Amino acid sequence: MSSIDVVTGAFGYTGKYIARELIKRGRRIRTLTGHPERPNPFDVEVDVYPYAFDEPHRLVEALRGADTLYNTYWIRFPGGNRTFERAVENTRILFQSAREAGIRRIVHISITNPSEDSPLPYFRGKALCEAALKESGISYAILRPTVIFGWEDILINNIAWFLRHFPVFGIPGHGQYKVQPVYVEDVAQLAVQLGQQEENVVVDAVGPEILTFEALVRLLRDATSSRARLVHISPRLAWLVTQIVGWFVGDVILTWDEVQGLMANLLVSESPPTGETRFSTWIRKHGRILGLRYASEIERHYDVPA
Repeated sequence: MSSIDVVTGAFGYTGKYIARELIKRGRRIRTLTGHPERPNPFDVEVDVYPYAFDEPHRLVEALRGADTLYNTYWIRFPGGNRTFERAVENTRILFQSAREAGIRRIVHISITNPSEDSPLPYFRGKALCEAALKESGISYAILRPTVIFGWEDILINNIAWFLRHFPVFGIPGHGQYKVQPVYVEDVAQLAVQLGQQEENVVVDAVGPEILTFEALVRLLRDATSSRARLVHISPRLAWLVTQIVGWFVGDVILTWDEVQGLMANLLVSESPPTGETRFSTWIRKHGRILGLRYASEIERHYDVPA
């Protein structure tokens, strides 16, 4: 077995934690990234290769000689020439390249409750990527996380930012739809464990707590000592407000897919918990410094043309 693994997006969020976990275990790491020009936070511990979906032979060479591919590649929302359809096709190219390069196993980060019949492009695209992996002939583990929280998280941090900076926080609809947050380090550890196995598996990566969205916001409000008033507003109005604020901060704060997926209870699982870290405990410990600075999705992922 090769001592080399490949992690897509090791300069990002989930991929960074997977890379750290692999390095702790003595693995050599390569990353495929859309930002090869950025400073390497891992220095010489991680070799950097660009995504080269339009030149698959380059992907094959970047993957050749590695044992396991940990794939976090995806887009949160379309923009410019980035579309969900293109992201699905890029993922297919990546899996085909992995097979040609002799990759033993792929651990693929998906999302809970994907469906090829979903009216939501995000969840439908995730399901199509899963299907492409199953058809690749490579040993696989599909990991389906819910809402991932931890340092460098965007969604939870930015809810805290809103609570700190605005006197009112709008909760879409009744707020009783559920979420099951999972800690990023728990996801990374599970991903690496699955990478060492051979059996084809699909696993929901979920935390030990199921909360209503309103309860989650209240936990964040208490942890940040915010005095923001929580009000229930229409889902469409809540989304429109984030679009207006997003214009000022230069970011896409919330997508309509995310609102609909949240309210449809797609971010909760019927499977047993795989993570041990409780969201409520982590938030109470770290909430005092959450949301002090806005975390930009555009800045993290979209500042370099595809």
